Parts: sequence; structure tokens; C-alpha cells
Amino acid sequence: MNNTKRIYLAGPEVFFSREEHGAIVAEKKRILREHGFEGVDPLDTDLTLAEHESKQDHGFRIYRANRELMDSCDAIIANLTPFRGISADPGTVFEVGYIIGQGKPAFGFTLDNRNYRERAGSNPKDPLGYMIEDFELGDNLMIDCGIAESGGQIFAVQAGAEHSYFSSDVFQCCVEALKAASLKLM
Repeated sequence: MNNTKRIYLAGPEVFFSREEHGAIVAEKKRILREHGFEGVDPLDTDLTLAEHESKQDHGFRIYRANRELMDSCDAIIANLTPFRGISADPGTVFEVGYIIGQGKPAFGFTLDNRNYRERAGSNPKDPLGYMIEDFELGDNLMIDCGIAESGGQIFAVQAGAEHSYFSSDVFQCCVEALKAASLKLM
């Protein structure tokens, strides 16, 4: 029986070109293997989408396939680098919450080491007059606090990265923290 812990790899990389996505995921999986883990990418499914189905049907099938993958995993490492705005990709945030809701640990990384309030601008309110949270956390408090409460951590890149959405060094920090947390549970 294989006892290798499976780690779900969440992040906006699924929206990158096939080549870009493949290169980043290959590096993540290589680092995880070196530490005795198996990386599981959201695209690691046998899902085929039929042309006669609607786009909404495709969306539901992808959602279910990714949920099944998450159910088969023991933890998550999420790329929380802001994507299409000042916060992490919303699909990635859902996946983090889904894993945490199962009582599994979550770890994350970001290539933007500013806190959420700094990314939102200098005003305490947005253009519509609504308050911008200021808890000196990397992202919305539900993300950062949820990850911490799950036993995980979030790491921010401190120096240059090889890609605008990926750093082997910061990903390595996540894996080492995951390994240390896993050893405590054994």
C-alpha cells in the first residue's frame, strides 16, 4: 500500500499557456517528490469535455473532477499571488477553504510581499466609500487566518523569482513546512 501523502496544487497557473503551466507544475511536482510527497495538479484528470455540452455543463464537470482530486489529497499548497486584482484567484481561495473544511492543512505562497491593505491603496475606503480591511495580513483575513488555523503557513517571496507567478525557493519553503508539520502528526 502506498502511503505517500498527496498534495493538491492550487493556483492561477491553470489559466497559463500549456507550456508555462506544464513547466511550473513539473517543478512543483519535482520538489514535492524530493520530499516524499506526490503533487496533484487540477488538470490531472481524465476529463474530456464533449462538444455538444454547454459551457455551464463543462464548468460543473471541471468543478466535480477537481473536488474529487481534492478529496483524494492530504493537504494543499496554494499559489496566493494576487491574480486579476489585489487578491488571490477566487477559485484557488475556494479550494483552500474546501481543504481546510475537511480538516486538512493548507499552505500557501505569494510573490507579492505587501499586505492586503498596502495593495488596496493609501485610502482606508475604496472608491465606493466602503472600508478596506487593515489587519496587516497578506490577504483577506479569512484566507490568512484559515491557513494558520489549519496548521499551515503562508510564505512570501523575499527576492526575485524565476516567473511572475512562481518561485522555486518560496515553494520549497512551503514543502519544508508541510514536511515538518507532517512529521509532527506521525
